Amino acid sequence: MRKRKRKLKNWVKITLFLIAIFVLVLIGKNVLIKDTKQVSKNVSKKVTTTKKKESEELSLVMVGDCLLHTIVYKAADQGDGTYSFKDMFSNIEPLIKGHDLAYYNQESIIGGKKIGLSSYPTFNSPEEIGDDMVDMGFNLVSLANNHTMDKGVTGVTNSVEYWRTKSGVYWTGQALSEEERINNIRVEEKNGIKYAFLSYTTVTNGLLPPAGKEYMSNVYSDEKAKNDIELIKDKVDLIIVAMHWGVEYTNQEVPEQKKIAEYLSSLGVNLIIGAHPHVIEPITYVNDTLVFYSLGNFVSSQDSSDKLTGALASLKIKKKDNKIVFDDIKVNLIYTSFRRTPPYNFKLYPYQMLDSSILVDYNRYYDKYKTILTSEEQTVEVVSLN
Repeated sequence: MRKRKRKLKNWVKITLFLIAIFVLVLIGKNVLIKDTKQVSKNVSKKVTTTKKKESEELSLVMVGDCLLHTIVYKAADQGDGTYSFKDMFSNIEPLIKGHDLAYYNQESIIGGKKIGLSSYPTFNSPEEIGDDMVDMGFNLVSLANNHTMDKGVTGVTNSVEYWRTKSGVYWTGQALSEEERINNIRVEEKNGIKYAFLSYTTVTNGLLPPAGKEYMSNVYSDEKAKNDIELIKDKVDLIIVAMHWGVEYTNQEVPEQKKIAEYLSSLGVNLIIGAHPHVIEPITYVNDTLVFYSLGNFVSSQDSSDKLTGALASLKIKKKDNKIVFDDIKVNLIYTSFRRTPPYNFKLYPYQMLDSSILVDYNRYYDKYKTILTSEEQTVEVVSLN
């Protein structure tokens, strides 16, 4: 009897011991699963953080002056009171599409058809040029230049009212009140980079806004630039300034341009995009500020290969350790081909598409402009003809 009780006790002990082991195994398994999930969660967090860092990058493309002389808009005339520039730009559009930011200078004011289209010396362009440029992908538009006041208060009023209709476009350089001028200095954000865009002109052709309406054309002064930049300096990662400056038809920057570039750099400007010379000038760094002294003309009907060749520049803007750096700076040379008699046949070509029937000695011109563009910054890549 005692033996049986002892055996029973032993079986109970063994059973309890086995149950205890089973429970411990289950607990261990749950802990392991939990730990695995936590590790997976942490890895996921790390991956997400890495992706966020990689996304702090913008692609930017830039072209120069959109300057519509009479035969440019006549070539776009559809015969029904409307204009289309799309075919002129069809070779260029693939180089614009897909960038986060795309800049150009609207040199000839878009006062619209109602007040009469006109050319040199006082320009006025149809609304369709803005429509077609925006449709091509341009979303940074500089409006401050020496032709801003060509059609007076009415021209600026029509221009500003036109650009107000373009959602998603950051335009600046003209305004209908001081409040609007200040509000145009705003902060935008894309891909984790906060940026602001400003536009100034140092030249006015002697055509100034009426007294009390100085806000209509953003004429440059050191004091104005400083005050404007102070409004956004601590709120952004990137400051872009469009500068209408320099001397027309010169392939080299002048001391005034260098002086302004130095000053804007001291204020924290990261990128300066220059216009007004109507020809290509060098690309360089002034301290940490990347400067395109002049991109030349985008489209015009001016009278030489220098004035008909412009730079289409692209680059990557990256934020690393809260600092902006530029990478992969490339330039495509573009050429405006046309006839001076009807039907005019305006067409823009990347230099890679040229042959001698379009531009005689295009190889020589390529070498000339490549030398100019890279004379101060050899890291710039000018896309080859092959």
